[in-house]
Amino acid sequence: MGAGGDGQNLFTKDVTVIEGEVATISCQVNKSDDSVIQLLNPNRQTIYFRDFRPLKDSRFQLLNFSSSELKVSLTNVSISDEGRYFCQLYTDPPQESYTTITVLVPPRNLMIDIQKDTAVEGEEIEVNCTAMASKPATTIRWFKGNKELKGKSEVEEWSDMYTVTSQLMLKVHKEDDGVPVICQVEHPAVTGNLQTQRYLEVQYKPQVHIQMTYPLQGLTREGDALELTCEAIGKPQPVMVTWVRVDDEMPQHAVLSGPNLFINNLNKTDNGTYRCEASNIVGKAHSDYMLYVYDPPTTIPPPTTTTTTTTTTTTILTIITDTAATTEPAVHGLTQLPNSAEELDSEDLSDSRAGEEGAIRAVDHAVIGGVVAVVVFAMLCLLIILGRYFARHKGTYFTHEAKGADDAADADTAIINAEGGQNNSEEKKEYFI
Repeated sequence: MGAGGDGQNLFTKDVTVIEGEVATISCQVNKSDDSVIQLLNPNRQTIYFRDFRPLKDSRFQLLNFSSSELKVSLTNVSISDEGRYFCQLYTDPPQESYTTITVLVPPRNLMIDIQKDTAVEGEEIEVNCTAMASKPATTIRWFKGNKELKGKSEVEEWSDMYTVTSQLMLKVHKEDDGVPVICQVEHPAVTGNLQTQRYLEVQYKPQVHIQMTYPLQGLTREGDALELTCEAIGKPQPVMVTWVRVDDEMPQHAVLSGPNLFINNLNKTDNGTYRCEASNIVGKAHSDYMLYVYDPPTTIPPPTTTTTTTTTTTTILTIITDTAATTEPAVHGLTQLPNSAEELDSEDLSDSRAGEEGAIRAVDHAVIGGVVAVVVFAMLCLLIILGRYFARHKGTYFTHEAKGADDAADADTAIINAEGGQNNSEEKKEYFI
């Protein structure tokens, strides 16, 4: 703002406007004395004298006129309108003040260019972004996805306009495939984000992974089948996937079907490393599967429980010619082991089968030995108990002469009591069977 001296009463303000918009110029008088106010353009041509417009540019329009202010609007501002505008107050001496109109021009074109449309992983590529014909010069920022990167900018000036070119050197990886590279500008004439972007296309060699589809539990035993599936992902997608056996030939009973490898009726000779290989124009890769065939599951037959029957019979038969006296012998019949040992064996067998399904590689011989020991011990205990039982219940048998012996004082009296009252007694005979 210009001033005519310490007693200056005329004031103006600088104006900044975006190209194509409206600029407002105001000439203000602090202490009005009804002096004439006029506005001049940078070429010193009168735009308004009081409320009269001598200049034939209809873009200038009077907004307000009074003894203390002259306010004029300029529509559709262009870069040619930039410069100093003068306000004059016809006092004695005359006073003058100026305002500067600054026109902002956003970049007309924003272009991004990638050196190669398709890059290979590990390769370094050049990316350029150009912002043309801006005023002032544009600031360019780079982003890869959400990550900001640093580029190198060059500025060219032509007729008060600026062209900015920024260069970015970018080393690409397979993870960058499909990720946008963004060129974003910052400029006072731009509100919000003005940006352009290009998506990276990165080629990379295959990534190989082997998946076991059978057996489901992952434990390979003799006689089982094995099925492996090879998964290969790359760009471009691998067109061929091959199976080989490392350091050996593929088994004759192996079946190859595309990405699948099937081996039926596994045996120990199938042990080894099986490799899946995949390739594309970028390169090749592989993944290995090491096969180890375990022994087949051991089948334990159900234990046989032997039932021991011990029969002890004692028969004493006494035949008397006129009177038969018989005593019933003590007879003990069938005795067998309780089912507890059998149930224990069955539980052990069930546990063994369950452990087999849970990938137990060998039968625990200690458990089998323990079960056998329990069975033998139970049988010994049973024999001891039976022996003691028959020892306690051994029968006491009397002959006919023993009758009445309980009331006799001596043996002779007992014989007489037994024979008394029987005149026709016959000879007694004893038979022991």
